[in-house]
Amino acid sequence: MTVSASLAESSVTVEPGAEERVAVHVLNSGDTVEEVTFEVVGACAAWATVEPGSLSLYPGRSGAAMLTLRPPRGAEVPAGETPFGVRVVPTSEASETVVPEGTVTVTPFTEVTGELVPRGSHSSWRGRHKVAVDNTGNVPAKVTLTGQQGTERARLAFEPAELEIPPGQAKFGQLTVRPANRVWRGSPITHPFQAVVTPQVAEGETAPAPVVLDGAYEQQPILPSWLPRALLAAAVVAILLVGLWYSVLRPTVESAAREAITPEAIQDAQDTEGSSDGGSEGGQSVGGGSGGADAGGADGGIDSGVTGGTGGTEEEPGGGGPGGTGGSDGAGTGGPDGGETVTGPTSDRRQIQDAVGGEREEDVVMTVPEGSTFELTDVLVQNPQGDAGSLVISSGGEPLWSMALENFRDWDQHFVSGIAVPAGGEITVSLDCREVGTPVGAPELSECSEAVFVSGVLTAN
Repeated sequence: MTVSASLAESSVTVEPGAEERVAVHVLNSGDTVEEVTFEVVGACAAWATVEPGSLSLYPGRSGAAMLTLRPPRGAEVPAGETPFGVRVVPTSEASETVVPEGTVTVTPFTEVTGELVPRGSHSSWRGRHKVAVDNTGNVPAKVTLTGQQGTERARLAFEPAELEIPPGQAKFGQLTVRPANRVWRGSPITHPFQAVVTPQVAEGETAPAPVVLDGAYEQQPILPSWLPRALLAAAVVAILLVGLWYSVLRPTVESAAREAITPEAIQDAQDTEGSSDGGSEGGQSVGGGSGGADAGGADGGIDSGVTGGTGGTEEEPGGGGPGGTGGSDGAGTGGPDGGETVTGPTSDRRQIQDAVGGEREEDVVMTVPEGSTFELTDVLVQNPQGDAGSLVISSGGEPLWSMALENFRDWDQHFVSGIAVPAGGEITVSLDCREVGTPVGAPELSECSEAVFVSGVLTAN
């Protein structure tokens, strides 16, 4: 090997943002002129240079180049020892490259910046901000968040009050500004404040200056300024509506009611009352019939409890079927048991229960009387426990609805055109329980329990 190289210092210390120089000595021990080039290797190659970049050496002569180390002042270069080397490459024989090695120690420094987001806030109850702290130093930074109020009428609270930030990273702290007193109405009050970010350093290190962040919180009144005007406007509208009712609407309603009482309306009401009286008397005499034009009506009324005749004996033309309900002409429709058949709105409710693992439980909700037709218009199913399973509502053996209990607590359906159920027909409900629900705060139950309510209109055939 005809070329040898060495460093004037094998270990140097440099401060971020400053520079240090180290001489690189090269000796040509060969018998020909040799040119060498320099290349820095290692983590510090990005911030190290060698000048001049090449040397020409006569046989037996030596020369020197200067290695300059300039670590930037930032978080990208960590504090501590970093090894490096200077590769000395002969141009005539690249295989005889020599690499003198050394270490550079980068000293630590602490530096932080801060920002208040947002700088201003406004609210009736409290102001909310974020304190963003960036660590631009090359070592982990621990900072303390404190406040310097510009007024004693507001209090600052930080969460957390201390942050530990790795080099080159940022962290956030929550800042809440609470006013000492409430403002119910009036003008807003501005509370200026200062958030102070204080870095903590080890003993013996120079502490950087704290970062002071200025902010403001505008305390707004709890009751908005437009509220009195809105209340006054509402009172005026209420007074106008009352006056309109007593001056226009009420006299119009009373006049319409008086005009509706005509002789024809009175006669219709009397006819309707007489028809009702006849029907009730017929119900007492036959289970639904009234006396005919001959004396047989009275006899039929007495015998009707047994024979079911209307308006006379069983032989008379006015007679009805068993248990008939009579009208004013002696004709009527009988109920199934010889009593009066009730027509009009009808409803029924059934509670059904079933245990887990048992056979499907079935029950009858409603049975349509003979001689009548039921139009189903409303269905309500309640699942108050929150059970899981299946429930089927049927009519005449055919399912009308099949539903999963876990999909609802209350399920209701209403129809403009009712579902017809003929005489003798039944509306049934069946329950298959898979899991018993438990309402909040209630003891554990052993059975599923559902309620089915049906409503509609019962009409005589």
